[in-house]
Amino acid sequence: MMKLFKSVLPVIGIVLLTGCTKDFSDTNTNKNNTTTVTPDLLLSGIIKSSMDRQVSEAWGIGNIVVQHHAKIQFVNEDRYGWNEQNGIWSTVYGNYRNIQNIFTAVNNDEKNPYFGVALIMKSWLFSLATDAYGDVPYTEAGKAKTDGVYQPAYDKQEDIYTAILADLKKANESLATATGTFTGDLLYGGGSASLLKWRKLANSLRLRYLLRLSKKKNVNAEMQAIVGDPVNNPVFTSNADNAEMKYLAAAPNQWPLYGTRVGSFDEFRVSKTLTDRLSALNDTRINIFGRPTQASVAAGTPAILGVPNGLSDVDALAYNGGVQGVSRVGYTFACLVCNDAGQAVPDPAAARALLMTYAELQFILAEAKQKGIITSGDAEVYYTNGINANFAYWQSVVPAGYNLNVAMPAGYLSQSSVAYTGTDNQKLEKIALQKWVALYFNGLEAWFDWRRTGMPVITPGPANLNNNKVPVRYIYPLSEQSLNGTNRAAAVQRQGADDMNTRPWIAQ
Repeated sequence: MMKLFKSVLPVIGIVLLTGCTKDFSDTNTNKNNTTTVTPDLLLSGIIKSSMDRQVSEAWGIGNIVVQHHAKIQFVNEDRYGWNEQNGIWSTVYGNYRNIQNIFTAVNNDEKNPYFGVALIMKSWLFSLATDAYGDVPYTEAGKAKTDGVYQPAYDKQEDIYTAILADLKKANESLATATGTFTGDLLYGGGSASLLKWRKLANSLRLRYLLRLSKKKNVNAEMQAIVGDPVNNPVFTSNADNAEMKYLAAAPNQWPLYGTRVGSFDEFRVSKTLTDRLSALNDTRINIFGRPTQASVAAGTPAILGVPNGLSDVDALAYNGGVQGVSRVGYTFACLVCNDAGQAVPDPAAARALLMTYAELQFILAEAKQKGIITSGDAEVYYTNGINANFAYWQSVVPAGYNLNVAMPAGYLSQSSVAYTGTDNQKLEKIALQKWVALYFNGLEAWFDWRRTGMPVITPGPANLNNNKVPVRYIYPLSEQSLNGTNRAAAVQRQGADDMNTRPWIAQ
């Protein structure tokens, strides 16, 4: 037996030595797993995740802080008991890696349509970051892999805005002559025809950001150069140009709130601020944003009644006799099991994620014209266009089967509280109010715009936890203190205390 064992050992050794000549790296490589991702797949992922974040941010904070919605349970958001809000931060910097991958995939070829579109997405995403937090990493962001920069410096907000506006201008110009296949576009459907719409988005965003910047510097020439040259600087001309992502009826691409647990959904209700303002205008959009209270329906006198913002847990839950006396959020935005008695299951593809709309642009132009920032057009026409466009938009979105009255009432535009009359300030207040309505469920944009103008009025609720102040920014993610502490500290030293009440540069 020992002799046999000794004779087998050399054979085993030969087999092992022969086996070691095989390429183990080849053996351990999954040939079914791609090592590169094409720009179309990168783009669709960027759009989907960032637009879903728009919905989530509107639901959790945006609609609350501007008092479109209020809360009746777990009311800390409504009382400004905010902790860190990291969704925007994670979405921006997570997606920026893939935006850089798009630039790499097309070799920074400015004639490639993906180059211009990626610039627009980069610009919009970084606008969200700087508008929410103030100074943020920008120039050195995303350079860990390429340059070994693991602790990027925070850029000044002023410099970020300058870069964003330059990139949007460049995107418009590059897309004007771009050629080649373009797919993966979840906003406009892709193809050569969509490139004009992307150019319109780039220039419309430029007008949004220039108006925001007008509080800090003279932007008259830049805004007029855009609106005065529609051939080279096309902007939105109708609702067909709206930058919105439509959802599908089938999972996993349904309206993000559709799968929400009913208890979590029903913590959010329509704000009394919204219902009071729309009721005073006899505005039928109230039927879209809210539902008649269950108590009023049972009594045979259906009425949409909101709850005041900023109540304590006890007072919010007991308001107007309890939850059945407060309106739920509109049926168009509801979850799977959030229907009321006698109603069909909500449509999982009815609501949409909004980036920017034609209505918003018209209100931007109305304000700019009223203030003398631009010379083109007529402020009243812009203002009226904005109102008409928002009514028409919701009429196209709300399923007919919901049987909601969403038509503009006769005489709506001529009533004193809507008609474009009064002093300059009164006209600006009317623009701000209608814009506030039109920005419903559009991420944090209504908050950013209110922070700039202070209109319409937002009054902190009686149980607010922020010394009767409406927050004006998010605090930096706490992880930055340990991962990028030195650069964060420099930004705080420059900008001011890292709290909700420190106005970023653009809003000072």
